[in-house]
Amino acid sequence: MDSVVVVGSGSLARNICFSLAVLADRPLTVTVVARDPAKSAEVAAIAAMRAALSGTPAGFRAATADLADTAALAEVLWAAAPDWVLHCASLQSPWEQLTHPSRWTELLSAAGFAATAPLHALLAAQVAAALRDSGVPARLLNACFPDAVNPILAGLGLPITAGVGNVALLAAGLRGALGLKPADHLRVLAHHIHLNRPEAPADEVLAWVGDEPVGDVTAALAALRGSARPELNAVTGHAAALLLLDLARGEVATNLPGPAGLPGGYPVCLAPDGTLGLDLPPGWDRAAAVAWNDRAGRREGIHVGETAVAFGGRTSAALSAVLPEFAGGFAVARLYEVAAAMLEVRENLRRSAA
Repeated sequence: MDSVVVVGSGSLARNICFSLAVLADRPLTVTVVARDPAKSAEVAAIAAMRAALSGTPAGFRAATADLADTAALAEVLWAAAPDWVLHCASLQSPWEQLTHPSRWTELLSAAGFAATAPLHALLAAQVAAALRDSGVPARLLNACFPDAVNPILAGLGLPITAGVGNVALLAAGLRGALGLKPADHLRVLAHHIHLNRPEAPADEVLAWVGDEPVGDVTAALAALRGSARPELNAVTGHAAALLLLDLARGEVATNLPGPAGLPGGYPVCLAPDGTLGLDLPPGWDRAAAVAWNDRAGRREGIHVGETAVAFGGRTSAALSAVLPEFAGGFAVARLYEVAAAMLEVRENLRRSAA
């Protein structure tokens, strides 16, 4: 029986579990781990109901852990004995500007999504450390800004296999617009920033069906980009569920962010040794694809090197007013310090209404 741990109880974690419940075609145990026992129990219960209605061999159970307590989380992971851990918990909701506007959300609007990287990376790093310490031979997938967070995890020497969402979501949008079947070989190069239409056409997503480039990608992505972001979590969750089932079958040819800690998103396939390797179209090699994604990340305001994160553009400019020490970036080894400083700034700014 395959085993998966889903860390988190928010919208994305729920959508992943709810899709697994109806898609599972082989025995599967899913353990939902969250800080709030009521929420993890609720997700597991609703997913179990969906599985029962669908007649699938998926089972769901709940567990509770403080993600900051890596020793306790390692024990939970050891008990669950997963093949895969899918991390979906973050200290920063992407919907806060819609639900609780404040001077903090004004800052994020000015700085851009890149500024939130430390807050997405902190829990991911704690989960990765717990997985490492548990001794469980599971692999980690990260759903929280993986285009930038996965390289940070790699820089910290923590285990990371790949991410979900972003390029996978854009690939889903292209499949829908182009009328592609699941068997059609779609390759996509894209970064988180491409969830929005780029200012310059030359900076648009690159995609190929087979070896043939897709024309007018901008038009093909219009419906996805025009959809409400919270609604798109249903698509991201469904894509992640399909990925987990493909991994269980050992058959993967898809598009994922942050494979092996690389920046941005790439076409990938499952190598004979069970790792995810790049599946690039003719004329592209690893160095060129990484450089392309790095340029996209810099346009978003972030570059993650082997040992340091650099903020630029509007991200650096906006952070300089509230976090001058880290406005230009930080060494990855200082992640916990940077996240703590950012949380303090957030607490102060949240007290002021927008």
